[in-house]
Amino acid sequence: MKEIERTLRDKIGLDPASIGSTLIQRSVRLRMKSHGLKRAEEYQRLLASSGAEWAELVESVVVAETWFFRDQEPFAALVRLVVEEWLPANPVGRVRVLSLPCSSGEEPYSLAMALLDAGVSPERFAIDAVDISTRALARAKRGIYRKNSFRGMNLGFQSRYFRCIREGYVLSPAVRQCVRFGHGNLLSEDFRTAQGAYEFIFCRNLLIYFDRATREKALQKLGGLLVPEGTLFVGPAEQPLTLEHGFVPAQIPMAFACRKTAGGTAGPDRRRRPGKTAKLSPLAPALPLDGPPRSRRHGAPGVRPSLNGRGRTDLDQARRLADAGRLAEAAAICEAHLRETGASAQAYYLLGLVRDASSDSSAAEYYRKALYLEPNHYESLLQLALWSQKNGEAARARALKSRAQRVKLTT
Repeated sequence: MKEIERTLRDKIGLDPASIGSTLIQRSVRLRMKSHGLKRAEEYQRLLASSGAEWAELVESVVVAETWFFRDQEPFAALVRLVVEEWLPANPVGRVRVLSLPCSSGEEPYSLAMALLDAGVSPERFAIDAVDISTRALARAKRGIYRKNSFRGMNLGFQSRYFRCIREGYVLSPAVRQCVRFGHGNLLSEDFRTAQGAYEFIFCRNLLIYFDRATREKALQKLGGLLVPEGTLFVGPAEQPLTLEHGFVPAQIPMAFACRKTAGGTAGPDRRRRPGKTAKLSPLAPALPLDGPPRSRRHGAPGVRPSLNGRGRTDLDQARRLADAGRLAEAAAICEAHLRETGASAQAYYLLGLVRDASSDSSAAEYYRKALYLEPNHYESLLQLALWSQKNGEAARARALKSRAQRVKLTT
């Protein structure tokens, strides 16, 4: 089994610890049973000789959890950057966007719907979508989705772009034509995309499945796919990882976006006026992702903190709410978690992120509390370093970054 896990790590970068060796072993045993094999060594030899069997194993271990407009703020941020900055600076041509991994298509189609809702002509943008799963790509191209792909309260796009059929909801051809799908593995030596480089890349919640060496390789490749000063959108837990690889925060609250510079070194994109985007509010999308074009809805009902069977609040829900810009609700869940379960480094870290997004000076206090509980909490070290640098404490920021680097090298 260890040899099979090593093969998965080498070929697709999957860190067994990220999804658990138990899940991998269960998938392998099911594949062995389908071939009547009894020993893992026999299956390893089959994997080495059969490309089709390798593809089947990859399909069984790939995590494909996604839905339309998963975390609204990154989509709203992309639209604002395109409409307020890229289009005025580029009267002709197409802005190029890459979604990787795109899974069954919900993310790239959400990008297309967001741009269309903002009044951007399909002739002015090109969206490429890439995934390692051929089955997910087949579902994406088919464009038929079930209820699980529609979550949350802001579902106005569903009536605008989908038609109900017996199998579920079929996406409008006008949206499907905006996205070009392709099969690929970011880590392979021959990885290519339809476009040479992109102004924007969405690569969210992929790096968390990689070990350190693979993350570095992936970020190097992503940087090579971005134009100078291009913008990379990642998952909340992944943004600290990007800051050591030629990226700087794009200063857009809760979008978890970062930018690279012409030489691949840290620095803001001055032509795109980052100071302007830094003022964008995280509390509501600047464009109407939940209603008809150029209209807004207000007063979305609140969400009570969700408790699991053991009476503990769901920090995953807090993160999702924070990603969507619903900061007060996210903070309430974190605080409830702390009341009910006691001190938690992760809860304090999330509270720090929420306060940071609200420009609340108490953010540093929460990062420090997280570090008191877990002195090697990598994300808190990096976020506190960023906070210190932003507030003029350059020496402290350098010390914290150095400390974070030591943690990284020993984990």
